[in-house]
Amino acid sequence: MEKKPILPPTFFWMATIVSLLFHFFLPVRMLIPYPWSVAGIVLIVLGAALNIWADQIFKRRGTTVKPFEQPTTLVVDGPFAWSRHPMYLGMVAILIGISVICGSISSFVGPMLFWIVARIRFIPAEERSMAEAFEEEYSTYKKKVHSWM
Repeated sequence: MEKKPILPPTFFWMATIVSLLFHFFLPVRMLIPYPWSVAGIVLIVLGAALNIWADQIFKRRGTTVKPFEQPTTLVVDGPFAWSRHPMYLGMVAILIGISVICGSISSFVGPMLFWIVARIRFIPAEERSMAEAFEEEYSTYKKKVHSWM
């Protein structure tokens, strides 16, 4: 039986739980007081919209969103015109939004952990897969568009 890899949404939810646990059980100094903390809602909405937009483009093009599967289409428009990894960017924005709403310094552990996991576990695999599948076309795209923004 083949072992299935843990996918980014699982790490996203784990990071969300970590942020909330740190905020409620290890609250280190409040950094963002109410009403400023409400600004986190904007980040959550923008991050969710970015994820939905990128996901819908992948679905319309018939290519996978899973980082360990072989892509069939190189998407370079929409949010991919300014970020090679807009879904991770969206998830980080949501996590930062949650941390801003919580307001404590400790709640920012979740977004940092998710960013690290994305940079170490998912992005390198995706970059290799894209380079293998699309060679020169991906190399040109990679020179024009930054990884995150």
